[in-house]
Amino acid sequence: MIRIIADTTCGLPMHELSEMGVDVIPQIIIFADKAYKDDTEIDTPTFLAKLQEAEELPKTAAPPPALYEPLFEEYAKQGCSIIIPTPSSELSGTYRAAKVAADSIPQADVHILDTRTIAGGLGVLVKKAKAWADAGKDPHTIVVDLKKLAQQEIVYFLVDTLEYLHKGGRIGNASYLIGSILQMKPILGLEDGKVYAVEKQRTSSKAITRLKEMVLAECPHGKDSMITVSHCGGSERAISLAGDLAISLSLETIPVYEVPPAIVVHGGPGIISVSFFKNN
Repeated sequence: MIRIIADTTCGLPMHELSEMGVDVIPQIIIFADKAYKDDTEIDTPTFLAKLQEAEELPKTAAPPPALYEPLFEEYAKQGCSIIIPTPSSELSGTYRAAKVAADSIPQADVHILDTRTIAGGLGVLVKKAKAWADAGKDPHTIVVDLKKLAQQEIVYFLVDTLEYLHKGGRIGNASYLIGSILQMKPILGLEDGKVYAVEKQRTSSKAITRLKEMVLAECPHGKDSMITVSHCGGSERAISLAGDLAISLSLETIPVYEVPPAIVVHGGPGIISVSFFKNN
């Protein structure tokens, strides 16, 4: 049997992960001197409320290896293999934490993949891993196929301000926009797990319009694109964008997810992203 272990940066709702039988490891959110696990101790609405009252920006910490180790020990006893699709190691220490835990329990058959992505796209990979495991694929094949699929992903996202990415050190080669962007609204992307600048627009509405144009120019029509929309604090905008894209891409619906606090810490409130997979 194969067990899938995800973490909260995949952006899938906790109830959906539970229904699939996927274990979830939390990220750690730190306000001043108090830490919260973002699976059970703080959710996105509570985080946003605390953020408004905070005197300084919160921080994040990757899950410590100790959170993985009990699962590894239990599944090793059961004779299960374990697959862990992690967020990009350029954006999170989760991959390293899982590796440390796996090294400490050599009897466990653990397969860890740095997916080089995060949020909606990572959620798709988690769901694929579970579906392939249920279909009887072996762990090695699943990891190889996940890596191939991850390389087909395109991610575009908008932020209200670059402040959070800049202060959190996740801004990548979009750093040249700092100091020159003024009131401009950047369109950003992920490339090999790093944030990069795509272009900038003068207003949020123009940025959304341009984002939509970019997605429709590249995203395959139909369900094979596995397109998702993720957001924080902008459900109406996200739902509207997903609805427009669904019509244009011949889809009944597009999943809309709320990103977890660990992503909001670095992207800021108002983030909205689109992930899809191109056919090779």
